[in-house]
Amino acid sequence: MYVIGDIGNTETKICVYSTHNKIIKKIILKSTLINNNYLKKNLFFIFRKKTIVKKVILSSVVPKVFKLLKFFLIKNFKVKVFEIKELDINKLIKISVNRKQIGSDRLCNAIGVNDNKNNYIIIDFGTATTFDVVIKNKYLGGIIAPGVLLSLNTLTSKASLIPPLKLKKVKNILGKSTVSAVRSGFYWGYIGLVENIIEKISKHTKKKYKLILTGGYSHLFFKSIKHKTTIDKDITIKGLLKISNLL
Repeated sequence: MYVIGDIGNTETKICVYSTHNKIIKKIILKSTLINNNYLKKNLFFIFRKKTIVKKVILSSVVPKVFKLLKFFLIKNFKVKVFEIKELDINKLIKISVNRKQIGSDRLCNAIGVNDNKNNYIIIDFGTATTFDVVIKNKYLGGIIAPGVLLSLNTLTSKASLIPPLKLKKVKNILGKSTVSAVRSGFYWGYIGLVENIIEKISKHTKKKYKLILTGGYSHLFFKSIKHKTTIDKDITIKGLLKISNLL
């Protein structure tokens, strides 16, 4: 079997696949909690089956967590662990920017959607809200905006009269209380941000795009964005699967 993983600032997704590309197990870990004991507890099923791990491919935007996970896997399974930027991913997509300056998750997203014929904008609602542009077989770069949850938490932690609150889908634009006004501002404000950036990318490149939403909050915005969109929360993993075939 082999292991692929997406190490993010908030979550780390680990997927275990058979050699026939059939998923055996998928688990989600909290990135901030990862240490040797946490990994041993949550990856116990691998130990229990005494399975041979043939390869490990990771996408990481958190170097500290990558180092911990890499050491754990090498120590326990005697396997080589690769971060995607160590591999020749140009075989899967043409990258027209300095890939060292692009997050591995964003590159995985681009590879995940790439079909060599269509144009895509991938909008990832993660710790940051990112926009990545793929024209046919070429990755052009993208945009990073503040993440909706990060921004909301910053506001509620700094403003004394705004209590901690959860972001929800909002129908009415006008809030009738502080909480409903904040929710409206974040919900409709981020929809406006997304729609405006889509239009600016389309105008700048003079292209039409298929729009893919991913990330934890994509479901909230899905039906309110005026452009036709598709949700795929596994697009990063799909990119990692394609990359795993390079080995």
